[in-house]
Amino acid sequence: MIISIGNDHAGPNYKKAIVDYLQSKGHEIINHGTDTFDSVDYPDFGHPVAYDVESKKAHFGIVICGSGNGINMTVNKHQDIRAALCWTKEIAQLAREHNDANIISIPARFTAIEQAVEMVDTFLNTAFQGGRHERRVHKIACR
Repeated sequence: MIISIGNDHAGPNYKKAIVDYLQSKGHEIINHGTDTFDSVDYPDFGHPVAYDVESKKAHFGIVICGSGNGINMTVNKHQDIRAALCWTKEIAQLAREHNDANIISIPARFTAIEQAVEMVDTFLNTAFQGGRHERRVHKIACR
C-alpha cells in the first residue's frame, strides 16, 4: 500500500514512529512532512497529501499537526477527500467503516505516539462497510 504523510512542527516524532511502523509492514511512504521542530505552516504539508490521495498516487493519507484541526480543515477543502480527526482507535475504525475516510488526521499534542501508531494501524486495516453508509458518503462532496 502507498501512504502519503504530512506533518507540521508538532509532528516529526509522530511521523518517524508511524513511518517506521508502516515500512516494517511493507508499505511505501510518500513523505511531505517536516523533520524539524522549527515553526512551519501546516497547509504547506497537508495539501500535498490531499493531492496524492485525490490523484490516486497514494491509497491513503496521514496528516499530523498540534490539534489535528488545522491540517484536517486544510485537506478537507479538497473535493475527493474525507479526512477524519481521530484521537482513539475506535474513532479511526468508525471513520473508515461509516465514512470511508481516506485521510486520518492526528492531534500530536493530545495523543501519545503509541496511540497514534495504533490509530493508523486500525485506520488502514478497517474496511468501509458500504450499505446504508454508502448513500451518506455520496452526499458529502459539494458537486
